[in-house]
Amino acid sequence: MQLTILDVSASKGQPLAIDAAISFKPFVHYLEKRLAEEKTVKSLLYKEALARFNDASIRSGDIELEDIEKYGNLLEHVYACLSPVDEGEGRLAWGLSFPFLPVVFYGTDLLYDLLDRREQNYDDESRTPADYYRDRLQLIYSFILKRLYNFQAPVKKEQYHVGINKTTGLMQCYKIDINTDLVEVTAKSALPVIDFVQLYTHLSEGGGFEILEETLPLSLFMFRGLCIITLTDVTAEEAINNIRKVRLSPKGITDEQSYQQVIQSLKSLVRDNKIEFDLFPFLKVNDEPVFGFAKAGTGVLFEVWGEHRLSPEEFKRQAKSFAAKPIFFFSSDIYQETGKAYSFLEHFRRLGVKSLALMPIFHLHEPVGVMAVHTFGGHTFDEKVLALLEPAISPVGQLLRIYVDVFNMEIQNVIKEKFTSIQPSVQWKFNEVAWNYIYHTKRNLPVVLGNIHFKDVYPLYGAIDIRNSTAERNKAIVADINNHLHILAETLDALQAYQDNNLLREMIYHTRQWQQMAQQDQLSTSIENDIDQFLEEEAVAYLNHVASQAPGSRQLINTCLQQLDSHVNKNELELSMQLINNAINDYLETNKYRLQESYPCYFEKFKTDGVEYDIYIGQSITPTKEFNHFHLKDLRLWQLSSMAAIARLTHSLLTEMPRELHTTQLIFVHNHPIEISFRTDERRFDVEGAYNIRYQMIKKRIDKVHIRNTEERLTQPGKIALIYTDADDVVDFIPFIHYLQESGDLLPELEELELEDLQGLTGLKALRVGVALPSL
Repeated sequence: MQLTILDVSASKGQPLAIDAAISFKPFVHYLEKRLAEEKTVKSLLYKEALARFNDASIRSGDIELEDIEKYGNLLEHVYACLSPVDEGEGRLAWGLSFPFLPVVFYGTDLLYDLLDRREQNYDDESRTPADYYRDRLQLIYSFILKRLYNFQAPVKKEQYHVGINKTTGLMQCYKIDINTDLVEVTAKSALPVIDFVQLYTHLSEGGGFEILEETLPLSLFMFRGLCIITLTDVTAEEAINNIRKVRLSPKGITDEQSYQQVIQSLKSLVRDNKIEFDLFPFLKVNDEPVFGFAKAGTGVLFEVWGEHRLSPEEFKRQAKSFAAKPIFFFSSDIYQETGKAYSFLEHFRRLGVKSLALMPIFHLHEPVGVMAVHTFGGHTFDEKVLALLEPAISPVGQLLRIYVDVFNMEIQNVIKEKFTSIQPSVQWKFNEVAWNYIYHTKRNLPVVLGNIHFKDVYPLYGAIDIRNSTAERNKAIVADINNHLHILAETLDALQAYQDNNLLREMIYHTRQWQQMAQQDQLSTSIENDIDQFLEEEAVAYLNHVASQAPGSRQLINTCLQQLDSHVNKNELELSMQLINNAINDYLETNKYRLQESYPCYFEKFKTDGVEYDIYIGQSITPTKEFNHFHLKDLRLWQLSSMAAIARLTHSLLTEMPRELHTTQLIFVHNHPIEISFRTDERRFDVEGAYNIRYQMIKKRIDKVHIRNTEERLTQPGKIALIYTDADDVVDFIPFIHYLQESGDLLPELEELELEDLQGLTGLKALRVGVALPSL
């Protein structure tokens, strides 16, 4: 123990005009109370201490700070009675101070050692004299309110001092707990009345105790006793809190400043500025590892696993291997590690690394990255350092998860920006609307996101449909059901050799009933669902039951279950449809950019059982470039010739299709401009106005229209159908048809047809012409 007067604030604590003095009176009262309550052998300690104070005859007198050295023996009794029994003097930073002054006069060796080191090596520039004054004011007034008014102020009694160690350059944080139980306060006159509702509201909202200096002046009170101080080094806890603060920021560790804050916190945690840290997040695109954007910190991991050393394929292989089996590695000296298993250390040696730990970092049991702990030159560390890092592993894992999430968000933003229906041809309009919105918002002006619309645009619609796709799908489903029932029936018959009982005969009976019902060319939805339920639930459950009862049947039943799980006909149909749609989609994707060369237009395609597209062209699409009828004619010629090309393309795929499918080609000709507007809910354009909606209605009803007075569908494989309402609509197309007939793309015969009336639609006409298809 030491008896030395020391200013804890390093002369930053401003003097307070208070009537205060050191007194043992509160401690004597404490001893008398404890002696009356204590029934164990500890009472002897209190009795002895009380006797010593009584002998000294200083129960009520004030003690000058300068005379405190005279009372060393009595102070030892104070320490013995107040210090925790489970902490030795060498591990406890405990002391006594002047009432409400930052002056310690007695304490443990550890307390003085910490205070001495703090004064010599600790730069606490964050705390000013004003900060010390405010903290002491808060401590005194919260004490007065509790003792004299029985009001608990919403404040914490402990104080935190965060600074930089001058020797290491690292953060250090101390918590100082000031116990005022051995201080007595006396009012020199009547206590003022306080509005505690108003006071509590003020303090809860972050207000200071300065408001009490006028209504409750400190000169009104007298303070006598001792303050008990406990000093705790909480650098580790503060370092972890700093990492958590970075985690809570919107950017996480995506910027260099935040990254360095995390690195410095980790260094403070291990209390060694020569130990370096690198974080390497696992980034993925389509579930495949990819390189990060930039190196940070010392960049050791970036150098070893970066794109300048590894090819994308090799990095992907190594990253997948590590993620599949994350391995912890540590060596205090990597130059001592030999053998083939440690060949990867050569890359670290070239960078001058001495000690190295590679720690896989997880978040919710998923690997999110690697943390490298390393040193350069001759400096080393042992495994005890890694134990100090344990509290930081979880927060670092959360940081890396945020980094990965921010990366994924950037990918999504690019997709939304570059690959939505907001195409370059109309981007300028969206820019105007967005700017108008931002302009009004920044100036707190009323703003409404109005419709984004384009007037007087010419629409072009085309549809490539897979012929009888619904019927083909039904046929495939029926074929698979019949196949499954046949396999099940054969398996059940074979199972009679293993288990012949009434339950098996009942399953055979039901299977044959369903086989008879499935002979229909087209099943109703309810029957189809009933058969699926029978196969997927009843039959599977029964087969598994038999396998458990008769182990010898397991191989037969497993073969059956595997075949029941396959849908050969449906898969063949889907593959054929996919071949067609992919070919059409690739053709249109390639051509839509060429269409912009003559005059910018809006091009949108969407999948059905085939592919449909809408094209809009007109002056309002590109106001800066003059539009004329020749631009529309050029687009119509492309529309007709592209339909012929697509018909030949899909015909050429017949030899590759598991199930033969044909396409039909349809063009709806509308020779009058319309108005379109952008629908934010569907992120696409749609027609605007009552008259223009008729155009949209015709598009949706003509796909299965028949020739008037016949049962023949207009659209036929190998042909192009053009639907219109007035002869003037196809004036542009007639010369194009003749041109393509002369060039050999279209067949010579051209049909002029009248179409059946549809609901709300009459007078529709059509041209139909065959496509010159190659022989297979």
